[in-house]
Amino acid sequence: MRALVQRVQMARVEVAGETLGQCGPGLMILVCAMQGDTEAGAEALAAKIHKLRIFRDAAGKMNLALKDTGGGALVVSQFTLAADTRSGNRPGFSTAAAPVEGERLYLHFAATLRGLGVGVETGRFGAEMAVHLVNDGPVTIWLDTAA
Repeated sequence: MRALVQRVQMARVEVAGETLGQCGPGLMILVCAMQGDTEAGAEALAAKIHKLRIFRDAAGKMNLALKDTGGGALVVSQFTLAADTRSGNRPGFSTAAAPVEGERLYLHFAATLRGLGVGVETGRFGAEMAVHLVNDGPVTIWLDTAA
């Protein structure tokens, strides 16, 4: 699985003007299931993000994890993280998981993170979404379970 993690002051996702999910200080997590991904991979990714030390401590150093701050997470599916741009000018997405499997793994990732004690809200898989966020830092981290 792939994830793009952004430390945020706030984030929200809307579909047709309706807010579906939001978080205050915490993480905006864009997630893409790739072909061959498994529930174990989704669980490992959630555990890694839960422990990723990208929040400031009292000395201002990135030394705290989401689990330490009590922050929330907004998890949004984004199959375009599978973009292959090696040739031509139009990205290919053939390495993304099929929609049914992608949705299942996306929801499993969100449920796993929620099970670790994180307040998790989500977007709607496959929907045209508007994502609003205020980056904190900015801090943006790319994670890939295949790497």
